Amino acid sequence: MFQDPRGTNSSKFQISEFILLGFPGIHSWQHWLSLPLALLYFLALIANICVITVIHQEASLHQPMYHFLAILAVVDMGLATTIMPKILAIFWFNAKSISLPECFAQMYAIHCFVAMESGIFVCMAIDRYVAICRPLRYPSIITLSFVVKATMFMTLRNCVATISVPVLASQRNYCSKNQIEHCLCSNLGVTSLSCDDRRINSVNQLVLAWAIMGTDLGLTLFSYALILRSVLKLNSAEAASKALGTCTSHLILIFFFYTVIVVISITHSAGMKIPLIPVLLNVLHNVIPPAMNPVVYALKNKELRQGLHKMVRMNFMCN
Repeated sequence: MFQDPRGTNSSKFQISEFILLGFPGIHSWQHWLSLPLALLYFLALIANICVITVIHQEASLHQPMYHFLAILAVVDMGLATTIMPKILAIFWFNAKSISLPECFAQMYAIHCFVAMESGIFVCMAIDRYVAICRPLRYPSIITLSFVVKATMFMTLRNCVATISVPVLASQRNYCSKNQIEHCLCSNLGVTSLSCDDRRINSVNQLVLAWAIMGTDLGLTLFSYALILRSVLKLNSAEAASKALGTCTSHLILIFFFYTVIVVISITHSAGMKIPLIPVLLNVLHNVIPPAMNPVVYALKNKELRQGLHKMVRMNFMCN
């Protein structure tokens, strides 16, 4: 908690921990939100574990498209696990305190996993573009080597680029306030408590958002635009309808993923007091995509559904 600042230089006074108050304005009954959040979290874990298990066990699914789905499942579980255990601890055990190193570590993990999810969206969009628009060249372009190189590039990019966020946040001087009206350690939410100039943190956040998220969103939308153009030229109405249905469901999740980031950024950049809705969206942003991605991306796939049914039947027979 606080150290006694009396008799010390206030410019050197440094708090030792932050207090995560939870959802602003509803502190008295916010624990009731723990049930739906916990259900979403466990759904995300179970669904993504099932996807990874099926892809691992079925030799017919050892293809680049399914490898990307498995990587997305791992990222989804990491993203949800970054925040949900602490949020549930706040609601169930009133464990609101978090040390500065733990807070900055969570901040880094959130940014890293969010950027990684954005990167995987790009890889999957490119995979679908080549499969639909360049089907004859697909086996020679989208290979296992391509999956490994793309994943390594995205991992290296996101781990290196986002490390500036917690590093700059840790260099601020937190000398008075330590209560955060949030359930997690968001960059701008934490640095707003600092006693010195935090403009560099805001600028860095903006640059990263445009450089990583902006580029990824542009590439993803461009790929799907080319896919839609190619699909609309198909002579088969059934094939075009199926492809449009798949693209539409994918784009809904992608727009939700990026729209929430924009809303949160605008709220902070405008210097507004953090209201309930952006905080709630920030939390849901880390649990809804992990829970829904296996359904939209994976379970709508016929081969994966068949593999899942096979796994369930085998487990039932063994029991």
